[in-house]
Amino acid sequence: MGSFQIKGGQKLRGSIIPQGAKNEALQVICAVLITPEPVTISNIPDIRDVNKLIDLLAGLGVKVQRRSPGEVTFQADSIQLDYLKSPEFKEKASALRGSIMIVGPLLARFGQGYIPKPGGDKIGRRRLDTHFQGFQQLGARFRYEEDESFYGVEAQKLTGAQMLLEEASVSGTSNLVLAAARAHGTTQLYNAACEPYVQQLCHMLNRMGARIKGVGSNLLTIEGVSELGGTEHRVLPDMIEIGSWIGMAAMTRSEITIKEVSHPDLGMIPDTFRRMGIALETKGNDLLVPAQEHYEISTFIDGSILTIADAPWPGFTPDLLSIALVVATQARGSVLIHQKMFESRLFFVDKLIDMGAQIILCDPHRATVIGMDHAAPLRATTMTSPDIRAGISLLIAALSADGVSTIHNIEQIDRGYQSIDERLRRLGANIVRTP
Repeated sequence: MGSFQIKGGQKLRGSIIPQGAKNEALQVICAVLITPEPVTISNIPDIRDVNKLIDLLAGLGVKVQRRSPGEVTFQADSIQLDYLKSPEFKEKASALRGSIMIVGPLLARFGQGYIPKPGGDKIGRRRLDTHFQGFQQLGARFRYEEDESFYGVEAQKLTGAQMLLEEASVSGTSNLVLAAARAHGTTQLYNAACEPYVQQLCHMLNRMGARIKGVGSNLLTIEGVSELGGTEHRVLPDMIEIGSWIGMAAMTRSEITIKEVSHPDLGMIPDTFRRMGIALETKGNDLLVPAQEHYEISTFIDGSILTIADAPWPGFTPDLLSIALVVATQARGSVLIHQKMFESRLFFVDKLIDMGAQIILCDPHRATVIGMDHAAPLRATTMTSPDIRAGISLLIAALSADGVSTIHNIEQIDRGYQSIDERLRRLGANIVRTP
């Protein structure tokens, strides 16, 4: 496993172009399985999770043609369904959370889909009920092989249905949209997720010939069609990475311009950071984070402590709560961070406490942060990245700390952030990757 060595206290300066959205890329790449026609996708991030998924599809028989950096043409005209039951597939798919997204398009096109229990971040319980309950309502038979932790769905014919999703799951919504796109009849999804990732997938499918209405709302109506064609699609800039750069600039008191951010697709992200006292300036389609010596967290109208909590889109995404928490450690004021979705995502705070942060972990879902206003810088330390978002948060902390910090298990960070060390060095960071 690799490590980062970071000498903190260096101010950063310059501009950065955000990578393509990881969560969107995982969905639209899986969607190529729904048609035998070529599909070209651009602005694909060069990160571990996405590359593993592309390798998985190649094993299934998808033709993969890399046209230029970030642009790939896929053609799924010779799928090898037997591969789904091979030991190689089980090993690769179980290591990748995004592999669950292959089930919907395979079920729609071939009447069967299989997946081992997916891996991914250890951030708490992540149920798959929304996916498989929805497939069953469309007419699929579900089976689970407990000895191998292997899930399967099969159907002679999928039939449209009206369903209320148990949770507004992004991947669950997208998987069911893919399955319903080629089902017989009309499907209505109530309590559907409406994140930009879902919207992008729906727009892509509509260009391929699907009939999806209500895109961007919590009610999606999908009129099934018999076949879908090819298309071209461009992945949005990654809003999670944009939020990470905002937090990085604030913690290191640096000036960073984030280029081509696609403002309409950021939801409450800019406003949430502004409530933490971080100045943000909109310049065309760019976002400037000016250097600030101090930033002060707002309070509620009655003067009580601010709460920042995750919420369905366009609310603040749970993927940025870790970044908000670490940024608060050097703010002026206090904040309650409430992580509603995952019960293990805040457990990395013990590493921040070791660095000198003033944090009270109230329970698995809530942490109170007492900001130190840079009066007492964080101390350098050695730590291990437990997941993607905690990893980038620890990296942000290390960049602001006094001394040299070491972060182990950086493969977790590489899963979601493209060449992060190289890009940071271009901004003036002192960061070295070691074996």
